[in-house]
Amino acid sequence: MVKHVSSVGRNGVHDFLLVRATAILMALYTVYLVCFFAFSGDITYQLWLDFWSGTFTKVFTMIALVSVLIHGWIGLWQVLTDYVKSTPLRGLLQLAVIAVLFGYFFSGLFVLWGA
Repeated sequence: MVKHVSSVGRNGVHDFLLVRATAILMALYTVYLVCFFAFSGDITYQLWLDFWSGTFTKVFTMIALVSVLIHGWIGLWQVLTDYVKSTPLRGLLQLAVIAVLFGYFFSGLFVLWGA
């Protein structure tokens, strides 16, 4: 079996399942937010604060954020490996994408948990 160096131990089935699982989690998070807005009536500052202070909302938001980042990484990795043929340029672009995704993760972590 031929093993690509750029795959880093991943395969197409693994990526397929990750993309589908993260899409389901993001859809559930969207339904959660839509239900909050639809059924909470008049949204006051106290209601908004209570909603975002809840542990379930914080954990679900972090799961959704990680899902978005995984989903985005797999999509961008596939685009870069398909369309950028220069290996050094592709590696540099992948490094930039990883840096941005880590920035998004830590920004979300600090904003959400106030760390």
